[in-house]
Amino acid sequence: MLTLLARWLLGTALVSWRYMWTTTPLHRREEAADRDHDLPPVIPEELLDERVSLAAGGVGPLFHRRFWVNIAGSRLSRDELLSAVLDSFHRFVPREVVGIRREGTGPLQLGEEFVVAMPGPWDGPVRVVQADEGCLRLATLSGHLEAGQVRFRAYPDSELLVFEVEVWARCATPAVRLLYARLRLAKEVQLNMWVRFCLSAVKASQGRLVDGVHISTRTMPEGAIPITPGTPPRVSNRLGGGVR
Repeated sequence: MLTLLARWLLGTALVSWRYMWTTTPLHRREEAADRDHDLPPVIPEELLDERVSLAAGGVGPLFHRRFWVNIAGSRLSRDELLSAVLDSFHRFVPREVVGIRREGTGPLQLGEEFVVAMPGPWDGPVRVVQADEGCLRLATLSGHLEAGQVRFRAYPDSELLVFEVEVWARCATPAVRLLYARLRLAKEVQLNMWVRFCLSAVKASQGRLVDGVHISTRTMPEGAIPITPGTPPRVSNRLGGGVR
């Protein structure tokens, strides 16, 4: 327990220090979410089991967050940039506080599971549920501090290449909800991690960041979520607790 506490304090301090001293413009906005645009995407049924932590089993509101950067002069195409993420996912996270533990080597594969070791008493086990067409999508597993999904993708926009991290998640437990929504601590740690991931994508592309990092947070109150917490995964799948 003391080791976990020390790791949490040290990791949080490092993340907070880097966040406070960043010179990259961060454009943040928060707004209400709705059922038509903010529910998680479909998880293939063959990749669902009792270990997958769908949003249906979470606590509190659903947070739909997007982090994106516009890249000018990228030397990599959309597919090449996503291939770099698949090949070297561990190189895109802030490695001084986040570690990636996986058994396999080479590019991430559909159905593969690995752990995102984060500052705090929780690690983040995930499963790859999509890895094609310029998109990598992960679903959280039991033991993760969140219940939901995260998607990484790249796409062209006129002369620019856009790289985006998109998260659909609820807190996994009441304790996480306290840190995330009430004290905002876990929320800010997550923000810093995905901002750093986006900036790593700019570096990997060998292009130039245009107009900083954009961050959108859309919040759906618990009472408005069209899912029932505790619903079995395959049933909640049909109702939107991890799919749409």
